[in-house]
Amino acid sequence: MKNLLLSFLFCGLLLASFVTRAQSETPAPVEYSERVPADGAGKSALYRSALNWTETHFAYGPKSNQKTDATTGTVRLTGTGKVKPVDTKGREKEITVLFDFNFRANDNGYEYSVGSFRVIADPEQPSQTEPLDTYLMALRAEKSNERTHNERRVTAQATSLASEAAMSFRSYMNSQPTDVNVGLAGEN
Repeated sequence: MKNLLLSFLFCGLLLASFVTRAQSETPAPVEYSERVPADGAGKSALYRSALNWTETHFAYGPKSNQKTDATTGTVRLTGTGKVKPVDTKGREKEITVLFDFNFRANDNGYEYSVGSFRVIADPEQPSQTEPLDTYLMALRAEKSNERTHNERRVTAQATSLASEAAMSFRSYMNSQPTDVNVGLAGEN
């Protein structure tokens, strides 16, 4: 009985070490993407709705690099947001992040994504960016990360920003009057 109990404890310890090792790996990229079916909606109508959202309802400015193509039904632009790591004294420091919004319509619906996060670490040089993953690795390497939890803090804030932008877009697209079913099964 004693050996059986020790075996279970040893197995539990091994499993716990695997979980700890899995958490210390490189963080997953921050992004949100979705493919939405839209029976009967035309590619051009979906494209126009997405273009209207980016021009009148996109709240993540200043926006830049907007590229649109009506023939392929694509809209791309770069948005701006803020994340707030803390210093060793607990004071928040605002860091600007850039992210890409990509939309592509087809005859069966549309797909969109919010991702490719980049950090402007030095506000004096806004043209120099680094990928969010690289910035998170640097935060993880800081001695104060155990106390500040900046890596988790910035990851959560960037994830929230991606989700908020995606939900804003999806809500707008769902509110557009159409004669078709967008993302929902039709009722007879």
